[in-house]
Parts: sequence; structure tokens; C-alpha cells
Amino acid sequence: MNELNKTEVLELINKKINRLKRKIDSYKELTKPISPDNAIGRISRMDAINNKSVAEAGLREAQKELSGLEYMSANIDKDDFGICKKCNKKIPIRRLLLVPQSPYCVNCSS
Repeated sequence: MNELNKTEVLELINKKINRLKRKIDSYKELTKPISPDNAIGRISRMDAINNKSVAEAGLREAQKELSGLEYMSANIDKDDFGICKKCNKKIPIRRLLLVPQSPYCVNCSS
């Protein structure tokens, strides 16, 4: 991968990392425990618990994506960056721009 492409991918990764960190902060706020002494009705409490579960799932996904992005960012200067970890073929630049946290090509990712 040439330097121009690496720079473009790194900029995209950094933007996504910053966006994900903000998203994770908001998910953490949404996943705080629901106080049982809070004066809300039974239905409202069940709805709040359901919303908390959805936010927790979103938080896990965002943390997983952040971990992948940080890994790729740390390894962007290595010789094997942009090479699929399974088949050792070059990952197309469009794939890297769309899903920069994935170390696999489209064929190996599924």
C-alpha cells in the first residue's frame, strides 16, 4: 500500500476512533443502573430496562469496533498492513476505507 493510501486510511481511522469514543461515552450514560426507588411506573421501568439492554448491546459493539480500529491504527506502518490475515492477498483500498477495523478481505470476513 502506498503512503497516500495509508495516510487516507489513517485519517479515516482516527475520525472513526474519535466518533466511537463519543458514542461509547453516551452509551455508558444510557447503561447506568436503574434505581429501584425511582418513582416510575412498572411499565415505564420495564421499558427503561429494555432500553438499557439495547444500549448495552450497542456499547459492546462500539467497544469491539474501537478495539479493531486501534489495532489497525497501531499496525498501519507494518509491511503486512492491507494484507488479509487469512488468505494473504491484498485487501482492496475501498474495503479498507469502508471497514478499516477488519484485517480480512471480503471473501475471508464471512
